[in-house]
This record gives sequence, structure tokens and C-alpha cells, in this order.
Amino acid sequence: MRSSVDSNEIAKNGLRLPAVSISLGALSIASFWVIGLGFVLAVAAAVCGAVATSRSAVADDEAPSLRALLGVVAGAAGITVSAIALFPMLAQL
Repeated sequence: MRSSVDSNEIAKNGLRLPAVSISLGALSIASFWVIGLGFVLAVAAAVCGAVATSRSAVADDEAPSLRALLGVVAGAAGITVSAIALFPMLAQL
């Protein structure tokens, strides 16, 4: 009996997570000036990158592993930039 989802399909979907993490991190850095949006995107990027590094399909291959790490770093940079921009805005409220 064949299952509806192949293991190759799962592996291919698991390799998309590092790219999603990088994209969310880049968007978070670009949208840091929108109140809260950059921060939320940055947290999502860091979580996606962390989940991607824990997957065996990513951990066994060097290129996706580095992409996942880059996504975590981009998420951390987005959190930092958003926090630097957000705190002065909150002081004005």
C-alpha cells in the first residue's frame, strides 16, 4: 500500500524552509520601519531557520544547512533593526 505522500516529496518540502527563512529575514530588514511588521517577520524567519536546521534532510546537506543558518542570522538582524527603530517610536506615543 502506497502512502499519499512520498518521502521524496517530504524531503523536497523540507528543503524549501531555508529559502522561506531567508526571504522572511530579507523582508523583515526591508520593512523595519512599519511598526511591528518587521519584528514579526524577523521572528518568523528565525523560527523557520531554526526548524529547518533541525530537519535531517537539511542537516545532511551543506548548502541548505548554510541557507537555514543565513535565515536565522537574517532574522536576528531583522529583530535588531526593528527593535532599534521601534523603541524610539514607542517613546513618542
